[in-house]
Amino acid sequence: MVYYQISISNMDSSILRYKADYRTFVFVFVYFVIAYGGFTTYIVYPELFTWPVWTLWFIVTCLSSFACAIIVHNTIHSPIFYKKKHNKYFQFVLSLAYGYSVSAYVPGHNFSHHKEVQTAKDNMRTSKVRFKWHLLNQLLFFFIVTPALLKAEKNFVAKMKNDKKDWYNQWKAEMILVHTVRISALFISFPAAVIFIWGPHLYAAWGVVSTNVWQHDGCDVQDKYNHSRTFTGPLLNYFLFNNGYHGAHHDRPSLHWSLLPEFHEKNIAPYIHPNLNQRNMFTYLVKAYIYPGKRINYDGSPYVLEDWVPDEDWVAALSVTDKAHKYDFGAEEGSVDDILQTTDVSKTTNDILKI
Repeated sequence: MVYYQISISNMDSSILRYKADYRTFVFVFVYFVIAYGGFTTYIVYPELFTWPVWTLWFIVTCLSSFACAIIVHNTIHSPIFYKKKHNKYFQFVLSLAYGYSVSAYVPGHNFSHHKEVQTAKDNMRTSKVRFKWHLLNQLLFFFIVTPALLKAEKNFVAKMKNDKKDWYNQWKAEMILVHTVRISALFISFPAAVIFIWGPHLYAAWGVVSTNVWQHDGCDVQDKYNHSRTFTGPLLNYFLFNNGYHGAHHDRPSLHWSLLPEFHEKNIAPYIHPNLNQRNMFTYLVKAYIYPGKRINYDGSPYVLEDWVPDEDWVAALSVTDKAHKYDFGAEEGSVDDILQTTDVSKTTNDILKI
């Protein structure tokens, strides 16, 4: 266990664990207004949707759904409510915003990626993309790794059906809900469903999976600090809930997103290679993928693509009773109750949160 000191002012006295998640609620609400508002308006007043209007609306909906994908990522690491049942309900809401079961994010991300980053057991390792033109590695990464992610999900679900029934039931219910809504939308209005629901959901999935490339490619996973690339720009991190602080996140996956900047400044920034502590993400992306657009290591040395290896099965040996996995099951994880038990909210200055 690691103890991390936080300001008690960030804790919330309502049903939320952190006041910062009021922003989460706002972003999710905005998504439903934009997406389903657009869907309904297109059906009722189709004449309003000229090419410029629906194109702009589509882009905004894509960005909003992507923000919700980031929220999905955050909530499976650190559920936002005190009570498990509230977190389970919220995963239904997020599943509709993301376009896929929130629980399904658990195996590929919490287990395969976080536990086995950049190894043969990481279904999202960046060595799977092997194009000479580095921009293609970024653009096509999602499509190349998705088959392995779906296979791992299938195996994980089959195992959880016996080993962790509550998680399995949650996953199943989310899948039924999402597919019922999305398929029904196609029958109501195929164009509206594609523009405002299916298209943005595909973009959100592509975007959140593809972040792996610029977060880890060319980094040193064996190094204590240089395993991930961090982006500290305030505007980016406001809209993406501090997901630019990826090094801090990998060090403390269960740490709430609002605490990542402070953790980064104290525990990562003094030791990380300066090339991995980027401020402007746009500048980095231009250099990495446009000009000079070379695939290099974080320290500027030539990138040597390792030999291709097949995925190794990590599901078969997984034990759900292993305490190392206690915080990895989204709404089904045990961390919420543990945090409550170890947080003394009677203090007036600082609090110790067990992560």
